[in-house]
Amino acid sequence: MSQGPFLEAKNLRVGYGGRPVLEDFNVSLQYNEVLCLIGHNGAGKSTLLQILATKMFPTQGSVSVLDKQMGKVDLFELRTRIGLCGSVIAEDIPHDETVKDVVLTAAYAILGRWNENYDLWDESRAMALLTNFGVRELGDRLYGTLSEGEKKRVQISRALMTDPELLLLDEPAAGLDLGGREDLLRRFANFAADPLAPATILVTHHIEEIPVGTTHALLIKDGLVAVSGPIDQVITSEHVSAVFGTSISVTPEAGRFFARAAV
Repeated sequence: MSQGPFLEAKNLRVGYGGRPVLEDFNVSLQYNEVLCLIGHNGAGKSTLLQILATKMFPTQGSVSVLDKQMGKVDLFELRTRIGLCGSVIAEDIPHDETVKDVVLTAAYAILGRWNENYDLWDESRAMALLTNFGVRELGDRLYGTLSEGEKKRVQISRALMTDPELLLLDEPAAGLDLGGREDLLRRFANFAADPLAPATILVTHHIEEIPVGTTHALLIKDGLVAVSGPIDQVITSEHVSAVFGTSISVTPEAGRFFARAAV
């Protein structure tokens, strides 16, 4: 493994219509780390993830992903090493595609089965990933018939199909009921515990959606880094209250975090 940051963004600035979304933003990720990005709606979390996924460029600053600097590398080659799960991909998945093909087509970085040839290894990997995330039996179902929770599991399986070195998850538990959320977080924690699992960045609004095994956290407020570091030092009542602008009591428990309004 390389030494130093696996991913590094320096002095990022992104603005829309003259309004800054990210300002003087810095973030880094080491090998084998799982980093959680947390902030209120409109804080800039999803914009940052789009930049790190090489889907958009910052107005200012530099980004190095997998030891390759954006602007000095073939992004199409780099993107094959990054797994992305989020609305930017989910919205384009054909509803009449089978679940197995939704995962398989990631091998060619396409959406929608056409005339590609997949070997037995591809099919075996796709089914193994669906098994890991509890949806193997849905392999022949049409994607559009799945529940929201089932779709999230398929999307994560697709993101992992190419055995990426970096995994980016944009609110993977959003919209799930309590049982679906807890099952998904348990499965992801088991996956992340594998020493060969990719470095991961996960975006969420809710600290209850941080899976066990997350090593670091970064709190964003109004496009700025509010606080970052080892997760136990970041996800505290003081820091979360400051970021969300209300008094919140944070309770850590067995690698998870829970929040409620402070009395």
